[in-house]
Amino acid sequence: MDVIISNSSGKPIYEQITTQIKNLIISGELKEGEMLPSMRALAKELRISVITTKRAYEDLERDGFIETVTGKGSFVAQRNLEFIREEHIKIAEEHLQEAVDVALKSSITLEELQEMLILLYEGE
Repeated sequence: MDVIISNSSGKPIYEQITTQIKNLIISGELKEGEMLPSMRALAKELRISVITTKRAYEDLERDGFIETVTGKGSFVAQRNLEFIREEHIKIAEEHLQEAVDVALKSSITLEELQEMLILLYEGE
């Protein structure tokens, strides 16, 4: 499992880990039931605190991406297609918000933005 930490990122390290593992699960690169590295092993590999990996794993478990079995480890949870769809919608909304922010700064009208979105969506 490749997780890359960026010190120049504005996001906290635990959030970077959480986001990357979520993306690996959503993309199917990490399969249902697959075991994740232990918190200690991941912390050692990334040269960070175990507390940081613990926070990331807790967030992933809270969000339903992983399940932790005491004494056995953490595993990718069963795929909940509706939940994964919601995550994709959330990602799309974040990107659309960025587009809206740029449009507002650049005096691009709503109609122009909608036209661009339609063209991109339809693949023209």
